[in-house]
Amino acid sequence: MQMHCYVPDVVADVIRKRAEGRGMSVSRYLAELVQREICGGWPEGYFETVVGKWQGETLKRAAQGRLETRARF
Repeated sequence: MQMHCYVPDVVADVIRKRAEGRGMSVSRYLAELVQREICGGWPEGYFETVVGKWQGETLKRAAQGRLETRARF
């Protein structure tokens, strides 16, 4: 479906810059924003391109120390 909307020039400039920064057309960028807002899920391909793609050394968790004891209220 094709939709049209109007935004102030200042907002349009930000949209153009953000779309360009992501290597997307303005139309695709806006479609993804709307889909994310409406569907509330993860962006398409998120788990395939982000999760599990660490390519550096294995991450290690530092020692956590002792649990802090706090005064009761």
